[in-house]
Amino acid sequence: MSGLRVLIGPDENPVRPVDGVGFSITGGETFALLGESGCGKSMTALALLRLLPDGGRIASGEVRFAGRDLLRLTEARMREVRGGQIAMIFQEPSTSLNPVMTVMSQIGEVLAHHRGLDGASARAEARRLLESVGIPDAGRRLDDYPFQFSGGMKQRVMIAIALAGEPELLVADEPTTALDVTIQAQVLDLLARLQAERGMGMLLITHDLGVVARMAQRIGVMYAGELVETGNRSDFFRRPLHPYSRKLFAALPTDAQRQRPLAALGGNVPTLDRDFVGCRFADRCPEAFDVCRREAPVWERRDGQAVRCHLYSAGRFAADAAMPAAEAFSDTARRTAQAPLLDVRDLKVHFPVRKGLLRRQVGSIKAVDGVSLTLAAGRTLALVGESGCGKTTAGKAILQLVAPSAGEVFLDGSPITGLSRTALRPLRRSFQMVFQDPFASLNPRMRVGQIIEEGMLALGVEPDRQVRAQRIDDLLQRVGLTPAMKLRYPHEFSGGQRQRIAIARALAVSPRLLVCDEPTSALDVSVQAQILNLMRELQGEFGLAYLFITHNLGVVSWLAHDVAVMYLGRIVERGPVERVLAAPAHPYTRALLAAVLRVDDEVPGVRSAPPGDDLPSPLDPPAGCHFHPRCPHATDICRRQYPGETARGGGQIVRCHWPR
Repeated sequence: MSGLRVLIGPDENPVRPVDGVGFSITGGETFALLGESGCGKSMTALALLRLLPDGGRIASGEVRFAGRDLLRLTEARMREVRGGQIAMIFQEPSTSLNPVMTVMSQIGEVLAHHRGLDGASARAEARRLLESVGIPDAGRRLDDYPFQFSGGMKQRVMIAIALAGEPELLVADEPTTALDVTIQAQVLDLLARLQAERGMGMLLITHDLGVVARMAQRIGVMYAGELVETGNRSDFFRRPLHPYSRKLFAALPTDAQRQRPLAALGGNVPTLDRDFVGCRFADRCPEAFDVCRREAPVWERRDGQAVRCHLYSAGRFAADAAMPAAEAFSDTARRTAQAPLLDVRDLKVHFPVRKGLLRRQVGSIKAVDGVSLTLAAGRTLALVGESGCGKTTAGKAILQLVAPSAGEVFLDGSPITGLSRTALRPLRRSFQMVFQDPFASLNPRMRVGQIIEEGMLALGVEPDRQVRAQRIDDLLQRVGLTPAMKLRYPHEFSGGQRQRIAIARALAVSPRLLVCDEPTSALDVSVQAQILNLMRELQGEFGLAYLFITHNLGVVSWLAHDVAVMYLGRIVERGPVERVLAAPAHPYTRALLAAVLRVDDEVPGVRSAPPGDDLPSPLDPPAGCHFHPRCPHATDICRRQYPGETARGGGQIVRCHWPR
């Protein structure tokens, strides 16, 4: 690919999401495209496959694949290339999977068109693909529809569809964003193995530096429509050259930064509908000087790396300059014992499974099976575990968005379980939820300002229209957007920007408890840092309590006060985050920590250590300890009897017959 330029909109004032981008990918190589939401990464991938949105067009450039310029092929020939020779994994599974077709039908389309398989052979191959991406009970789930899968499982289905055509080049747009750490490790292992077996090239679009460290041989950093740095993996992680790249590393949450704000980038990616005179990063760069605003930088070469930055030509760049330390957060919640704001006792959510003409119940899916937890005002409890373990269902049941089968939920000492919708309505101002999929949870027919204002109007938060309008503007700015964006619709935003809108909507009614379901999973590291800093600031200012559902253990170690580890509907370990993450007692917790991708891994493609086998089906959980089929330390008692609680001291509780 060379000199690729994409325009969207009218000729007189077009948006330029891709402006002169060029790179190459060889067989068996992974090239990672890294950068913030809105930088043009996904649009580059869509241009490569000629899947641009309405109004989009390729103004210039060349995209050569297997000796042919893809930009000159007819649409009929491009259909043979897409899905067969080049396949793409899209960022948002909820909008990419057909909701009225079964998983088998969607995989079968690819198998029939590109590999000539149908009938039993197609079903057998579809089942193998689902099993390879970690879907339990794959044979039965082929006949399910996308809405019957969790967010992480929908992403795995998309990966299976992309791999069905046995492509030579895989374009992966945030392929593991919605996956927990163990499945993420399994999927990345799968992609690495397929590359080795088939010599398949990969264009990996991601904001996760851990995924880049694990998978990529070469890296390109993209900002405001153009590449600003390229190089091989080892050089980039040892010494990122561009100030923007260095800021991305500084924004990663770590244990060392726990008491201090993350180094979030100020401002936003500039709009791409204007002509740039100087460096596009100058307005946000702490090291910018006069020439940066007057002249566009040219490429500078440094020992195999390339960077667009005036600091090199001017001799001003200090690669080892230390970042100034930020003032520590005030964290009174860690020093003050308080009565619980939220008290959950033996919560259960069982979904009936019905079959036959008379729809008789033949079993139940035990999504949540006896969860108990407490959360005080001003504290954060992280709920972690694999996709399908019941975390999201537990969060919804706590807020009475899903009817519990048993158990009790108390908010500030008052029971809320079983209340009617009318009785619950005035209480909803006290608790809100940020959902996992921002596109599905935002009304596509409402403008952003209306979406944020809707809750305030429904719950009577602020009667004055002008005060509401000012609050909307303030909230948009606090989550890294601009007030002018309130007039836009959700489809006009990137995935990360939509998640910020969802967070602003939840905060609009000033809740006391916020249940956050993967609120930063769709965000790049710089925007994630803004959101996490904002959440800590709001918690310190208003005493907010957060139930934080996530698979990102780096975020857990930085944000949470306490952590609860969930497996197949039950809490297997809980306690203060310092104790649980530093000295995990349950083998499942240790497996989760072992599977975390780290930016200091030495060699790309090195296998992590996720638990063996796949998560069992909650329809038929194993007898005894649910984890015993995947546990390397299981004994006979583990197979017969579910373990009781064992106190480890310091508030750490574990359910294991052989805790360590």
